[in-house]
Amino acid sequence: MKLGAFSVVDAYPERDGGPDARVTDVLRLAQDVEAAGLDSLWVAEHHFHDDGVCPSPAVLLAACGMVTRRIRLGSLVSVLPFHRAVDVAEEYALVDRLTGGRLNFGVGSGYLASEFAGYGIDPADKRSRFDDALATILEAFAGRPVRAGGDRAEPVRINVRPVQRPHPPLWIAVQRREAIPHVAARGASIALIPYATVGGLDELADEIREYRRALPAGASGEVAVAVHAYVGDDPGPAREAFRRYVESRLRSGSTFLRAKTASQPEHASPEAIEANGLALFGSAGHVLRGLERFERLGVDELLGIVDFGGLAPAVVARSVRALGAAWDHRSAAAREGATETAPGASRPARPNAL
Repeated sequence: MKLGAFSVVDAYPERDGGPDARVTDVLRLAQDVEAAGLDSLWVAEHHFHDDGVCPSPAVLLAACGMVTRRIRLGSLVSVLPFHRAVDVAEEYALVDRLTGGRLNFGVGSGYLASEFAGYGIDPADKRSRFDDALATILEAFAGRPVRAGGDRAEPVRINVRPVQRPHPPLWIAVQRREAIPHVAARGASIALIPYATVGGLDELADEIREYRRALPAGASGEVAVAVHAYVGDDPGPAREAFRRYVESRLRSGSTFLRAKTASQPEHASPEAIEANGLALFGSAGHVLRGLERFERLGVDELLGIVDFGGLAPAVVARSVRALGAAWDHRSAAAREGATETAPGASRPARPNAL
């Protein structure tokens, strides 16, 4: 299992200096993630509110690419219904070029009513807008002609293509379980946010099995799961920050967390989410055991949501370093054990692209 970090870039002006400070915090986080030996950094797209203050993951990821050399850089997600498809294709192709082929392209259809209202888009249209946009983007990435402005526009080819061919690895974020087979049928990788959607690890395991069953023969789709994580001797501040985070998501109208709160209130509080293994706060050993549970479920990449709820950047940096050290120590021990049991053997790398 790979281990990365995910930033929603949520801002709390009374604690962290607000949106301007938070966006630049992510550049430091990217450097910390790379120095800690983690595999990737992903950022979210949100608009018009402080619960996510990155309106353009492409811009922020390009900046992160300039201060890192190794880690993968992912969007989680580019909200396709909000944008013209050819613009998304051009921008993310440029990010892949600027970062030397390190882009993980995560896409989704959006879920906050206030954002759809701000763009004047009917949420009922989001699935068709998403499907049309994704088809156009993948065609553009592959160098084929697309129509940038509707049926009356002349077909065009984007003039900068991604390094990764035919396109960067594709993830589709899913919060409705009924969408899982449709994502799998595309052969796309899947990103899950379980704190907002499932009651516990057993339910998450069912979703992962459902995804695997629906993958076409020969497809190499992966499962990424995002989980709040903090490593430190005193998890109290992280738990306070997590409560602020959950409360802010409910205030902003997070559709799926609200639905979980209504249908499974016993599983929706911050305490219950942590007790059910869907948030990991505590010592390195405690968090490591939690990570191993996700690995046993078949998760390919665990994305630690590490900077949340107004946690100070210095606190986040210490947690990320401790997380990386614990995971590296565990991975080294696993490699040593594999060498002892099978001298000369090596584990083949799992394909990441479609």
